[in-house]
Amino acid sequence: MKNLTFAISMTVASTLVSASAMAETLNVGANIGNLPWEFQDDNGDYVGFEIDLVEEVGSRLDFDEVVINNIPFNGLFSAVQSGRIDVAVSSITITDERLESVSFAQPYYDSDQSLATNTAKDVTGLEDLDGKIVGVDTGSTGDIWATENQEEYGFSEIRRYEGLQPAMLDLTSGRLDGYISDIPAVQYYVRDKPQLEVVSRIPTGEQYSMMFAKDAELASRANEVISELKKEGFIAELHEKWFGTAPDAGTSTVEVRDMPTAQ
Repeated sequence: MKNLTFAISMTVASTLVSASAMAETLNVGANIGNLPWEFQDDNGDYVGFEIDLVEEVGSRLDFDEVVINNIPFNGLFSAVQSGRIDVAVSSITITDERLESVSFAQPYYDSDQSLATNTAKDVTGLEDLDGKIVGVDTGSTGDIWATENQEEYGFSEIRRYEGLQPAMLDLTSGRLDGYISDIPAVQYYVRDKPQLEVVSRIPTGEQYSMMFAKDAELASRANEVISELKKEGFIAELHEKWFGTAPDAGTSTVEVRDMPTAQ
């Protein structure tokens, strides 16, 4: 009888171990501090538009847990390529160059770059940046744009930062004359800071999405879920929650789009 009890106990223990081993975790990389996409609230919890979105996608894909890993923006690419994380979010722009080495689900936000400045500075637009110091996020599309246009606008220096908040601190203190970054994040940040303002929208026609390892099956599965969430109005509701307004008709926030492929 003791042997039978022991055998049953071992079987139960083995079953529990197997169930635990089968539990799937979705490891997400995010550049925390990228308002309103992913940041920490007063309780230290990770919150934001893309946090809500990726957690919902993970839930619908039947992952048992979604774990958010705080990774600097420039490190997200190697992290997803190496398999350290399954997916990356951080208002990541889909580009043909990036599609050569990673995969993206369909876009869910249309954006541009912007120029923000301190109202104490004599900067009202890009034309006032000759001989001035501008800040960008390392490896971002703002970094690419500023580098490509440095000669045209005469920036004396491009300073690179790991995230919006340290750059905004330098902009507030006057150590920067301008900051070039994604317009939704910057507009959200300066909304209650009268000493800072967005003075120019820089048209770049960007679209944001979730980034995966090249040709990962997970990318296709997530893409299908994003289509469902658009049809249900879930992503439109996230837009209202985090930006305070409904998304514009015809944008990738509301319309189902094809999964992007390299041109």
